[in-house]
Amino acid sequence: MSIVPAPHHAPNAVARLRDQREEEGIKPLQARGWRAPRCHDCRVIVSHCLCAWRPQVEARSGVCLIMTNKEVFKPSNTGWLIADVVRDNHAFIWSRTEPDPQLLALLADPQWQPYLVFPGEYVEPQRVTNTVAVDGSKRPLFILLDATWTEARKIFRKSPYFDALPILSLLPEKLSRYRLRRSTRSEHLCTAEVAALCLDLAGDIEAASALDAYFDVFSQHYLDAKHQLEMNVSTPAHAELLPFVSNGTPVTG
Repeated sequence: MSIVPAPHHAPNAVARLRDQREEEGIKPLQARGWRAPRCHDCRVIVSHCLCAWRPQVEARSGVCLIMTNKEVFKPSNTGWLIADVVRDNHAFIWSRTEPDPQLLALLADPQWQPYLVFPGEYVEPQRVTNTVAVDGSKRPLFILLDATWTEARKIFRKSPYFDALPILSLLPEKLSRYRLRRSTRSEHLCTAEVAALCLDLAGDIEAASALDAYFDVFSQHYLDAKHQLEMNVSTPAHAELLPFVSNGTPVTG
């Protein structure tokens, strides 16, 4: 099974942020030992391009990714998967002293109820919630710190403009499936896994399922390319994602 290439796709907020940083003269990271050309859109080696598998679903929720200069360039970053799935997506480079005015405007926008996603054990109990309001007039906006755990803690501590936001503390029932980078704690979820849990809490069940499947397919393409294995699209992960892929035509191959 395979699907035909996807048509042109407008870049999401993470892709636009990456392009902006490149235009400013910041060089992208080069993965060690990987000299094969990568797809500009999905960052996977061209032979294992993921673009034809981009899902299209609706979601009431929005996402806002706070990224570091390095994270926006990492080929293994999963924040762009979230921005591919959730139509209302935003991404900003973190700054302690000079936050992007567009970020501040987004946090103040009356259509949104922002939630800063962070472990509740590090936060004052009165700020912490484990639920998302889904029946109000405001739509949920999930603020995700897309960085290493050490960097995320720094961002959390040193961003006064987040101090008034409620903290959404997730209680994941399964260990991380993320295999692209090493972590000392298997219970740490990657950003895409966190976002899928948030969407599920907000009642965006279809978007959560699509993101979970998209993440599994991305992981497989990425690792198969890394280990120089032929791309195999006849897997359970691809079959799970296929119903959400409306921008490609399934064909037998």
